[in-house]
Amino acid sequence: MLTLISTIASFATAGLPKLLELFQDKSDKKHELNVMEAQKSKELALIAQGYIAQAKVEEFKTEQVLMQTNAEERSALYAHDMEIGKGASQWVINARAMVRPALTYGMFLLLLFIDVAGFAYAWRMGTPFTETLNLLWDDDTQIIWSSIVAFWFGTQAFSKK
Repeated sequence: MLTLISTIASFATAGLPKLLELFQDKSDKKHELNVMEAQKSKELALIAQGYIAQAKVEEFKTEQVLMQTNAEERSALYAHDMEIGKGASQWVINARAMVRPALTYGMFLLLLFIDVAGFAYAWRMGTPFTETLNLLWDDDTQIIWSSIVAFWFGTQAFSKK
């Protein structure tokens, strides 16, 4: 009998946190809905009063905060990278700095090798130029190459002012 009671009590107490979590979740969702409703009514009141410009200013301020946060995160990442490099030998630092450029150069050389070898093979086999070009410079190759170029030149354009 004691075993049965302890089993039932254990089962009930094991489910109690989930039951409490269910009530808490319901309460949280109700609170979130109330907050969203309040924000919506505030926005509607601002629009009704002609304060659309104020809403735009608030949106701009939010974007500024996000940009500043991103800049701070980037600074923290740079500081972390510099901290990791402390105490390392110069060749390790240089090797770490060359990872991305080496991969890019490797991809370019691989693309060049495959295209030149493929073109030479197609030339020897008498394949028409347009067919050869479509085989060598297909959609997948274009996507890979544009990703590499966009990474290097696109991010560089945004990081400089």
